[in-house]
Amino acid sequence: MKSILITGCNRGIGLGLVKYLTEQAISPPYLFATCRNPAKAEALQEIAEKHKNVHILQLDVTDFESYGNVVKSVDSVVQNEGLNVLINNAGVSSKFTRINFVKVEQMINGFMTNTIAPLMLTKAFVPLLKKAAQNKSSESLSASRAAVINFSSVLGSVAENSQGGLYPYRASKAALNAVTRSMSVDLKSDGILVTSMHPGWVKTEMGGQNATLTVEESVSNLIKTVLALNEKHSGKFIQYDGQEVPW
Repeated sequence: MKSILITGCNRGIGLGLVKYLTEQAISPPYLFATCRNPAKAEALQEIAEKHKNVHILQLDVTDFESYGNVVKSVDSVVQNEGLNVLINNAGVSSKFTRINFVKVEQMINGFMTNTIAPLMLTKAFVPLLKKAAQNKSSESLSASRAAVINFSSVLGSVAENSQGGLYPYRASKAALNAVTRSMSVDLKSDGILVTSMHPGWVKTEMGGQNATLTVEESVSNLIKTVLALNEKHSGKFIQYDGQEVPW
């Protein structure tokens, strides 16, 4: 994977991915890390100062009008090589919402960030993903060729929902899974793999301290799984360790 763009890198899994990738013996030559406010992303800034392959880009994923400038910034760096991997990591979650308390604004915010943004950002980057795929046209689908990884959640699994509640998060992640499946069909002929991934229940600000995985455990497994992705994984819902998750 020569080039990777990850959204939501100011903290949590996004920051963990950037840190992990820069620590590898062979780090991607181009690693684009986006966040809403780079000036306040001190940990990310420290990583970028030490690793010149890290490019921090300002991006609020719900600011759809800004996508064009972000794509231009990436294109100016990768040029004819295109973008190999887009990881749609940025997401939001509201408090545990039962039917009597769920609000319209929560539903709208959940869908805007967790579903619409990954779809529209992928649409914006399709030309660069296609360029990367064309450069390896003799290869089958893989992350080293071109891939879109949408970070979903087991909470978006309809089959696994036995507790109810969490309407904004569950519904928006289930919708993201549907988006993933459609994109995998639409982009297959362009040589672009598309997969939904559950990163696990991770000890982050969103996941809480009762979670079962550390950020380091999650991201190390995620990258191993991404590197092993092939055509049979496109349009599927899998978790950090490669196991398939029921829709």
